[in-house]
Amino acid sequence: MTRAYKTPETEFPDDVYELQDSAATRALYRDWAESYDADLVANGYASPARCAQALARFVDDRSAPVLDVGCGTGLSGEALAATGFTTLDGADFSDEMLQVAARKDVYRELLKGDAARPLPVEPGAYANLAAVGVFSPAHAPPELIDQALGLLPSGGCFVFTLNEHALAEKVYEGRLREVIDAGAAELLFKQHGPHLPGQSLEATVYVLQRR
Repeated sequence: MTRAYKTPETEFPDDVYELQDSAATRALYRDWAESYDADLVANGYASPARCAQALARFVDDRSAPVLDVGCGTGLSGEALAATGFTTLDGADFSDEMLQVAARKDVYRELLKGDAARPLPVEPGAYANLAAVGVFSPAHAPPELIDQALGLLPSGGCFVFTLNEHALAEKVYEGRLREVIDAGAAELLFKQHGPHLPGQSLEATVYVLQRR
C-alpha cells in the first residue's frame, strides 16, 4: 500500500525551491516555522534519519560534538540524538525556526548562522558536521562544502544531502568532485533514496571525511 503523506491539512510551499533572494527565504521560513514539522512529517521527510544513520556508520565516538548546519526546527537534531549522538549544537539563519528547535531540548547550544556565509564557529570546535536538506539553489551554495571541511579536524566527517533540485544544478556535484580530486576529503558514503516522498522528491546522502 502506498502511504499518502500529504493531507489537506498539511500544505507544502510550492515555491520553497524557487526562492530568488535571502529576504524571500527568510520570510518563508519565518511564516512556516510553527507548522514546519507537521508539514514535513506528513510528507514523509526521510533525510534526517538517513543522514544520522549514515554518519553513525563512520563515527565511533558519538559523544564528540556535532554541528547541525541549517538545523531549522531541529528535526535533524532529533534524528542524530535518536542515533546516539549526545553533544549537538545547531545553527540556522531563522530566529523563528531556532525558537522551535530550542523547545526540543536536543541541542547544547543554538547559534544564529547563515549557511551562505561564514559560520560563527572556530575550526576544530566540532568533530563532525551535518547539513540535512540544506543544499539547494535557494538555500546554500556549493561553497558550503569547502567551509564545512575547513571547520573539521583531520578525520572528521561531514554528512549532507543533495536533493534532486541541487543535483540538477550540476555545480554541487561538480564542487564535490573538485574537493575529492584535490585530496581535501575522501568520499565514505553515497546513497540515493527518499527525501520527501509526499512531494515525489529524492536526495543523495553523502559522507565526506576530511583528510
